[in-house]
Amino acid sequence: MKKLKVTDQSLCMNCLACEWACSTAFYKDRAYGHDLSCIKVDVKDNGDLKTKVCVQCGKCAKNCEAGAISQNPKGVYMINKKLCTNCGKCVEVCPFGLIVKAEDKDSPSKCIACGICAKACPMDILEIVES
Repeated sequence: MKKLKVTDQSLCMNCLACEWACSTAFYKDRAYGHDLSCIKVDVKDNGDLKTKVCVQCGKCAKNCEAGAISQNPKGVYMINKKLCTNCGKCVEVCPFGLIVKAEDKDSPSKCIACGICAKACPMDILEIVES
């Protein structure tokens, strides 16, 4: 299974380059959007950082009534925009809040393990792995 992995959370400096790269890749807009990134760097109550990445759990696919989300041969769950009815159930059920939806788009976006965020990370703490 192909997925994104955080290799060393302690090195994250909260620059948000990963979020910017992801949102720009999906939405082709140079304007930064934390809400439109499929990777999130959150600050916990104690001040520690937590980088949340899609673990390809499939909860989104199981709850998609239109059958628009399926697993590709590499184990990555993909959204078929032609089948998506924009109901938002996948956004609601994602346990990490990583499926995002722009108001002006017909379907949500989720991590496809493309590696754009990993390439953008100046601390080199993200990688695409096969598990």
